[in-house]
Amino acid sequence: ARLPALHRLHDGDARARDPPARAQTMNGPTLDFSFLDATARGSMASKHVDESLDAIDGNMHECNFKAPAVEDFEGFQREVINYVKPNHGTTTLAFIFEHGIVVAVDSRASQGPYISSQTVKKVIEINPFLLGTMAGGAADCQFWQRNLGIQCRLHELENGKRITVRAASKLLANTLYSYKGKGLSMGTMVAGWDLNGPGLYYVDSEGTRLKGQRFSVGSGSLFAYGVLDQGYKWDLTVEEACELGRRAIYHATFRDAFSGGTVSVYHVGANGWTKVTGDDVGELHFSYYPATPVDDVDAHCGGEGKKEAEARAATEASAMET
Repeated sequence: ARLPALHRLHDGDARARDPPARAQTMNGPTLDFSFLDATARGSMASKHVDESLDAIDGNMHECNFKAPAVEDFEGFQREVINYVKPNHGTTTLAFIFEHGIVVAVDSRASQGPYISSQTVKKVIEINPFLLGTMAGGAADCQFWQRNLGIQCRLHELENGKRITVRAASKLLANTLYSYKGKGLSMGTMVAGWDLNGPGLYYVDSEGTRLKGQRFSVGSGSLFAYGVLDQGYKWDLTVEEACELGRRAIYHATFRDAFSGGTVSVYHVGANGWTKVTGDDVGELHFSYYPATPVDDVDAHCGGEGKKEAEARAATEASAMET
């Protein structure tokens, strides 16, 4: 049976005011299309359609967010920011050295004082030559860095060459700046290798974009900076650089309650990135601080040793005999 074509109804179309309620098919039965009439569905349906069409006015970023109807919008944001942005915790770092870039991260996700996960993958593999790190809101970082991967791939298809690290970080910064003040929470690093060599940029949800040699982001970044600044040298070998990143993240997890899980270390070189190691911080603790065996555990822990206890018991027994 042939059904009548359904076209978009325009306000100026006279036929839209009185649409045919019924249509005759070739075989004879009558089909009722009155449910397609907006007035038949009620005024609320047509009102919802009108409001939705009115909302689509402006660019893509603006039409998806309606600002609250308050007089002091800035004051409203400052007042409610603590309700919509819980405490975040993480430790990520990256630095450039002679043989490329080392990226190291932990894997703990927290919701205030609650540890929600110990196995979060905080390195986003944008493409074979680009890596991004996560700090802040996990959903924000994952979504927008995967979106960056789409933009990088489209750039490659359009221009016939791989996007540079500088351009990729600029794309992300532009996207985040367009959402400034909308509630995003991101502090990311974009690291990669292009025709100009290694590149490292810091990008956050306020639209800030910084180029640098080494960065650390997150609640444990101060502890990581202490180890990183002390051991950093330009002429490190790949093994030494990976060990420095691993050790810096470990010490941050040791001092920062919101960082932990496993330490993942990546190396970015001229042939792309490779994941070097992924070690549990509990096992790393004993490799950095090996336990020394003791003969008398009680005496080592501050209690009374076995020999002292036996001597005291003998003294007390002889005193009782006398």
